[in-house]
Amino acid sequence: MEAIRPVGRTLLRDRAYEAIRDAIVAGEIEPGAVVRDADLAERLGLSRAPVREAFSRLVDEGLLESKPQSYTRVTPLVASDVRDAAAVVGAMHELVTRVAVPRLTGADVDAMRAANARFAAAVADGEVDLALRADDALHDVLVRVSGNRAAAATVARYTPLIRRLERRRFGEGGTCRSAGLHDRLIEACAAGDVDTAVRVTAEIWRTLADLADQADLADQADPADPETPAGPGSG
Repeated sequence: MEAIRPVGRTLLRDRAYEAIRDAIVAGEIEPGAVVRDADLAERLGLSRAPVREAFSRLVDEGLLESKPQSYTRVTPLVASDVRDAAAVVGAMHELVTRVAVPRLTGADVDAMRAANARFAAAVADGEVDLALRADDALHDVLVRVSGNRAAAATVARYTPLIRRLERRRFGEGGTCRSAGLHDRLIEACAAGDVDTAVRVTAEIWRTLADLADQADLADQADPADPETPAGPGSG
């Protein structure tokens, strides 16, 4: 029987980061909510150290904001932040698409088709989590095939800011035309048409930037009241 190895500190930090990030993106910890490392450490079954490290990373990525010796809270949804993130993520996706399309195999294109079928079905059924996971899976094929680790890291860093607004749109009964755009992207990829694939990719991410401009964010938590707990992450 193999010896059980201790779980590394880095793994604990990453687990804490992913759990808190996902809760923020899902709205389980709401915009404006004050979060405390001791509370979340207890809920996650971890010590406070990896949770504090996760907080630091989430502050850097714009999902949390902190005032030393005072509070750490979830940032409000701000249209300009989402628009800026969509511009950066879109630029990275255009870059990886240009590199990846000539390298795609039939299996890669099939994986994109399957992901888009899951996406369309999830949107039709109102399954937000499944839709966003399928969307990630589709675009991740191009990121992976491109082999650009810097682009992959940038996409991973800024996509959660966009996902928060997308989840809100789904929750309010918003429609989604991305499945059709995905179809056009996949057909361009299958044909090896780099220029068309890049143009469609740009259109996909412009749609998300436009969503930020159209969103009514007035009912989000008031950032002037940082001491008021506003969600399950506080208390």
